[in-house]
Amino acid sequence: MLTSQDPRLAGRVAFTYPNFVSYTLARFFIVLSLEMQSVAVGWQVYEITRRPLDLGYVGLAQFLPGVVLFLFAGHAADLFDRRRLLMWCYGGFALCSALLLVISREAPRSVHLIYLVLVLLGVVRCLNWPASRALLPLLVPDEHFANAVAWNASTFQIATIAGPAIGGIAYAFFRGPHAVYAMAAAVSMLAIAMTVRIQPRPAARPRDPVSVRTVLAGFRFIWEKKLILGSISLDMFAVLLGGAVALLPIYAKEILQTGPWGLGLLRSAPGVGAALMAIVVAHWPIRRRAGMTMLLCVAGFGVLTIVFGISRSLILSLVALFLLGASDMVSVIIRATLVQVATPDEMRGRVNAVDMLFIGVSNELGEFESGLTAQWFGTVPAVVLGGIGTLVIIAAWAWLFPELRNADQLTVAELVPEQPTL
Repeated sequence: MLTSQDPRLAGRVAFTYPNFVSYTLARFFIVLSLEMQSVAVGWQVYEITRRPLDLGYVGLAQFLPGVVLFLFAGHAADLFDRRRLLMWCYGGFALCSALLLVISREAPRSVHLIYLVLVLLGVVRCLNWPASRALLPLLVPDEHFANAVAWNASTFQIATIAGPAIGGIAYAFFRGPHAVYAMAAAVSMLAIAMTVRIQPRPAARPRDPVSVRTVLAGFRFIWEKKLILGSISLDMFAVLLGGAVALLPIYAKEILQTGPWGLGLLRSAPGVGAALMAIVVAHWPIRRRAGMTMLLCVAGFGVLTIVFGISRSLILSLVALFLLGASDMVSVIIRATLVQVATPDEMRGRVNAVDMLFIGVSNELGEFESGLTAQWFGTVPAVVLGGIGTLVIIAAWAWLFPELRNADQLTVAELVPEQPTL
């Protein structure tokens, strides 16, 4: 029988803990559901309006609730049972899929109703993210947490590979989004079933009274830790400018001359690269020059965004997106390890809520930025300019955050030597 001490399991030791397995399967199912659904929503909205800006509104509708609620969501993750909170959130995701199914059947041309559901989806995501991130450190011992982060990221990316591919194929096969939304709702229910099995390690969490000071504690923590501030803000601005995901329906339909199946492949390609990179890092962790590695990989993200922007070949576009995802995964693992390990458990929810806001800015608001610039300048110039902007951000952050540039070993003792005084 293999145990966590067996050297043969050094690269996958996190899977010797049943709670981590249940958590990872639940997260896999919910991401699979959301990714399947995102392909259907993007294709459906663009078929209705044929405007790039409306694809931007898809991201904006999901981002705005996070701006309003992220502080409350973080504090809720520190006050309430995180496992139960996750179960309610996964139920909320299933409800959103069911509502999209009803809309696609009863009002298939109503893009405004779709946006309303996406706002609700944004509310659920806002509550889900801090609770999910804050629960992970309670499922494995501290010495195996970095391995858990890498495998959790890999599993996430596998779902982002399979989800768009399944969603695109199902959309094309059934000639519409109905089957995709029904499948998404069913898969969300599987996530709830797996979450029921989780029994997290008990941790003493002081019940701080709700006040402006306690709610804003996550901001203070990140502001005091310049290395963390530099890493999450770098990722935010790089993906905000360089993200081209929102415009993939346009590339698939008008530039690369393919269909929903091609859109599914394009959406999956970054996930394939990211998943493989996460597996590599799980077996061969980043031990030295972590900061410079992160900067170089984000620079690669910008260059590959430019390559994708000017490509007219489906194969070249898939290769560029594959390598783009692999580059991005390095910064994801470094940032996630720093934020989780260096934060006391009693305020992990609030810190992760702030991190969620940064990521939401880069992803959902980035989709709106992409749609807006594509409406103004055209699709290809918008993507190319975004890639160039990412390279400018890399140069600026290397100068503004010497702590990030000079970071060496990816350990808490090396990178975050002191805990903050709150």
